[in-house]
Parts: sequence; structure tokens; C-alpha cells
Amino acid sequence: MDGTATAPISRAERRERATADTRASILAAARARLLADGYANLSTRAVAEAADVPLSQIHYHFGSRQQLILALLEDENARLLERQRTMYGGPEPLWQQWERACDFLDEDVESGYVRVLMEMIAAGWSDEDVARRVREYVGGWLDLLAEVADREAHRLGGLGPFTPEEAATLMGLPFYGVETMILLGFSEDQVPARSALRKVGTIIRAMEESRA
Repeated sequence: MDGTATAPISRAERRERATADTRASILAAARARLLADGYANLSTRAVAEAADVPLSQIHYHFGSRQQLILALLEDENARLLERQRTMYGGPEPLWQQWERACDFLDEDVESGYVRVLMEMIAAGWSDEDVARRVREYVGGWLDLLAEVADREAHRLGGLGPFTPEEAATLMGLPFYGVETMILLGFSEDQVPARSALRKVGTIIRAMEESRA
């Protein structure tokens, strides 16, 4: 024992922890119910029951069903974007990072993130507030890819006719297309989306090795 006393937790700190725990429980329940029921059939009452909290807590913390799901998407998006930023900041060549991004795609489909994102993209077609929020999330990914493209342009001596932003668009949009095919239930035999996406890494590798 070093004789150092632990400062007691104040009432305000206990309240903040309880609030954070309740919020986390609601978000976890919302993810589970969204995957089970879909956005159109999602009920805040079902989420409250799954989280074992009063329905009033959902309205207190999030305001509405729509804001609840957007909060869920925001939390997931921030975490995964930081994961991707760390990966692209590593020492591996770009083609290996592309392969890792393909691995992450499968992980994100399995976790439910892709389903949540696609549900919100669809909701954004008829709701400008949702569309604005989703544009911010997707824009964060495209901004990161533009940074990667700019880095590679300096390393490889250019990107041909493409600007970094155009290259980022060509890097990012195929992932959204593949995710759409997966969620629609196409098998790899019907639409070889995953294998086609991975073969882009083969092209990147050939380009990198020819420039080396």
C-alpha cells in the first residue's frame, strides 16, 4: 500500500457515468433491432425493451427514432474511419492496404455497420436532414482517400489524368457498389463483386512495382 487515497466519485460524475452507460445500452439495442427489423419497421418501444430502459429515456437522450439511428451511425462511422486512417498510415504498400480494406468490408458487413449506413442512405433520399448527415459521414471517407491518393501521387510521380479527389472517388465508390450487391443477396457466383474488388489490388501492385 502506498497510502494514496482514491478520490471519491462525486454525484455529478456518477450521473455522467450512468448517462453514458444508458446511452451505450440504447445504441447497442438499436443496432440489434435495426439488423433484425430494418429501418422501416424499427420501433423505439422495441429498442427500449431490448435496452431494458423506459421509452422516455430514448426520447430524453436522442429525441426521435431517426436521431437515434443517426447517432448510432455516427458512433460507428467515427470508430471505423479512425481504424481506416490508422491502416492507411501504416508502412505497407498501397496494394496491401487495399487488400486489408477488402477484409474490413467483410467485417463491416458482418457487424451490421454497412446495413445501418445503407438504411440511412435510402432514408436520405426523402429526408434532407438525414441526407446531410450521411453526406458528412461518407465525405469523411472520401476525404481520407483523397489524402491517400495525394500521398501516392507524390510517391509515384502523379496519378495520370486524375486529381486526388477523382482518384478517391474511384477508390471509394466501388466499395459502396459491392456492399449494395451483398445486401441485396447476390452470391459471388451471380455477381463476383468481392473478387473483382480484390483484383483492383492486383492492378495497384503491378503499377507500384513497375514504378519502383
